[in-house]
Amino acid sequence: MVPIFTYERFSEKEKLLLNSHFSNTDKSVFAIITPKQVDRGALMSRYSRTDKTMRRIFIDEFVNNPNRGGEFYNKILLEYGDDSVSELGDAQIAVEWLSNIAAKKIEDHRIGLSYLEKSSRYIAFDQKINGRYKYHLEKDIMSSSYADLYKEACDCSFDTYSKNILQMQKFISESEPIDKFLFFDAESRRDLCYSSLKSDKSIESANRIYHAAIKAKTLDVLRGLLPASTLTNLGIAGNGRAYEYLLSTMFASDLKEIRSIADLLYSEISTVIPSFIKRSNDRHGKSFQLYVTDTKKAILELSQNYLKNIKLEKNPEFVKLLNFDDNFDAEVKVSSAILYEYAVGQSLENIMKYVRSLEPKQRHKIISEYTKFRTNRRHRPGRAFEMVEYTFELFTNFGMFRDLHRHRLLTLERQFLSTKHGYDVPIEIFDLGIIKDFKDCMYKSNEACVLISNKLPEQAQYVVNFAYRYPYFVKINLREATHMIELRTVPQGHSDYRSVCQKIYRQIRNVHPVLAKGIHFVDLNTNELERFTEEKNKERKRYG
Repeated sequence: MVPIFTYERFSEKEKLLLNSHFSNTDKSVFAIITPKQVDRGALMSRYSRTDKTMRRIFIDEFVNNPNRGGEFYNKILLEYGDDSVSELGDAQIAVEWLSNIAAKKIEDHRIGLSYLEKSSRYIAFDQKINGRYKYHLEKDIMSSSYADLYKEACDCSFDTYSKNILQMQKFISESEPIDKFLFFDAESRRDLCYSSLKSDKSIESANRIYHAAIKAKTLDVLRGLLPASTLTNLGIAGNGRAYEYLLSTMFASDLKEIRSIADLLYSEISTVIPSFIKRSNDRHGKSFQLYVTDTKKAILELSQNYLKNIKLEKNPEFVKLLNFDDNFDAEVKVSSAILYEYAVGQSLENIMKYVRSLEPKQRHKIISEYTKFRTNRRHRPGRAFEMVEYTFELFTNFGMFRDLHRHRLLTLERQFLSTKHGYDVPIEIFDLGIIKDFKDCMYKSNEACVLISNKLPEQAQYVVNFAYRYPYFVKINLREATHMIELRTVPQGHSDYRSVCQKIYRQIRNVHPVLAKGIHFVDLNTNELERFTEEKNKERKRYG
């Protein structure tokens, strides 16, 4: 039997042309391997505007015109303004020696970009380069009368952090001896695949696991001393459309560091996907930048006028649930959405009317069936859980904010980093007896922040330590909340964000008890040596 459709036939000469640009010439599924990024994107976009097959487009339109990809994008993006086609080009970029302030502003851009940042729990920030700690010297501060005050505060932060690493490691290892975690029963030995406690392999493995966990715990405890000026490295992967928007907003920043990074970023991305980001700083981009700056100025003036008489809240709640659906409505929304996919022509409105008439146990059965087959946290609930949303306001330290900021499928709004809400002190700081040094460090940072913020409020953020509390709110749906809670309460997580996500879970459970049962893998326990479990699992994989 002859198929109705057959794959396109290419001549031997055409196949020779296509071989270095496509993974095959005789199948209906193939990879585009042509070396130029701009050509790969242009082919994808041109694909939607013709009845030709992609390989035929390449032969007819690209082979004899090496600039075809760039010409196509200039026409589509600049003449037609079809933004979606700029998602067809991507680039991987490394940004090094940027402050945590700049890194967070870049990472605010949630859609179309993925990030990997230098970790503060695996890497110690105690090394100097040319006699200076690794923190950013913001030009506006350095050219002001606050330059010396700023450097003294940052140096104090790094000095206190650096000089306590070894003694904190010693203190934690004495408080949490290796026997307590590795050799207290036979179960631990089985977990670690040790055939004999006396073997060299066992001792080596035990020490490796234990010291990795001790180091992570030490850096977790001390990271609150680091100022937001601390330099980090950032890897970015994303598409042209996302980069264009990122660059446009960076060019509009009031911070010279961010504008300087934008110049470098624009230059380097232009070597890879120039056509995709051209508009970020041309007349279109500058118009957008003006919109951003004008809006910022207008809202700043309004906030100063309207909010000036609101008193600063003392000791605000750590985690506060502000907005949520009535429990009955939430159950109806989720139950209806669960049934909707398999309905035969019924409208959501009619399904919701029907679900409202059900007995509670019937609605609860629908919800239970939807999540009962989850066997691990990677089995995420379906989209019906997106029907319910929550708004939480959080007052956590900046270090904790940095961890939760990574969750991009939510709405997060934040203020300037400041010292107005006090700071958190890990219990180990008290136990080791370095609380005076810790408080002296916070005092210097507060003094510098208050003085600098009188004239340079946005720049003053650089001097604020990770330990200072930071107000922000998140609007999150139940599906993403499930992911965040289950991920951030795992035993190896930082104790700070574990506590936050445990509180978020309890507040969701209080208002929506049946829906919260779908969050199967929340861990509400406390853990003494958080990284031990993860390191133990790594060791099992090493020898298992």
